Amino acid sequence: MIHKGVRCVLVAVAFAFIPDSIAQNASAYPDRPVRMIVPLASGGGMDIVARLFAQKLSDTLKQQVVVDNRAGAGGVIGTELGAKATPNGYTLLWVSSSHAVLPALYKNLPYDPIRDFSPVSLLVAYPFVLVAHSSLAANSVRELIAAAKSRPGGLSFASSGSGSTAHLAGELLKSLAAIDLTHIPYKGSGPAITGLLAGEATIGFYSSSATLQHVKAGRLKALATTGAKRSSALPNLPTVAEGGVPDFESSTWGGILVPARTPSQVVALLHLELLRILEYPDTRARLTTVEAQAVGGTPTEFAALISAEIVKWRHIVMASGTRID
Repeated sequence: MIHKGVRCVLVAVAFAFIPDSIAQNASAYPDRPVRMIVPLASGGGMDIVARLFAQKLSDTLKQQVVVDNRAGAGGVIGTELGAKATPNGYTLLWVSSSHAVLPALYKNLPYDPIRDFSPVSLLVAYPFVLVAHSSLAANSVRELIAAAKSRPGGLSFASSGSGSTAHLAGELLKSLAAIDLTHIPYKGSGPAITGLLAGEATIGFYSSSATLQHVKAGRLKALATTGAKRSSALPNLPTVAEGGVPDFESSTWGGILVPARTPSQVVALLHLELLRILEYPDTRARLTTVEAQAVGGTPTEFAALISAEIVKWRHIVMASGTRID
């Protein structure tokens, strides 16, 4: 997560290097409502965050930013719609980390996840909590790994379904720690947590809001968080990387893309406005309530993240043998 002071510097530097011609052209945009496609069902955590930024952009752009939920096929339907939209700045696409996973799960996507889009900004990240059933003797990631190595295939992890973020986090741990865990997929995170509580699985990767009540009650153990850095909400809980798996990082992230060939001055304007929004105290307060960490960064950095994540998750998906089609 980018520190507040660093984000302020990014905003100041970005403004300092905007040519006058770009500023003049961007001043005419937008002159009508803007659509933000969200390839997810309404009401979920990521949809709530997307709507927060849509509302804030409406205020700063002085034009309504309308959220258009287009769920289906794991996000493919809405993303295709965004890829084929007119590249004029009037269609934005909210993407999550699944954008980098879908190329590995689907053989023939109707769009190219890199060439068909121009990144605007990464905005938020959601690290998970690695939790274990209370009966497991291990109290740390190192002890979990030792237990798994002593019982190959004897420990299991519950997920909300094949190809889900919880599933891939488990596969990533298996790969990097060189351990054998049995995957138990459920139909949704609720049933998966219920199965974990019942002892049907050994561990799982979930949000803190969904699990900490069970940790406090002694039904689950919190072993680590999954981000690159410790969670501000759980500063005393080490990351999986700190626990002995140095390259482990698995978080759900969210940001905004636009169709490829959208004018660069429009991308620059949107990026700067989003950085401003990330600085608003009420934005940060609202993100905290839904466990999202403000990130920020440049379009180039976002592009690099997407490319790196596509490579990373393709390797993990291929190793696990998971396919959707």
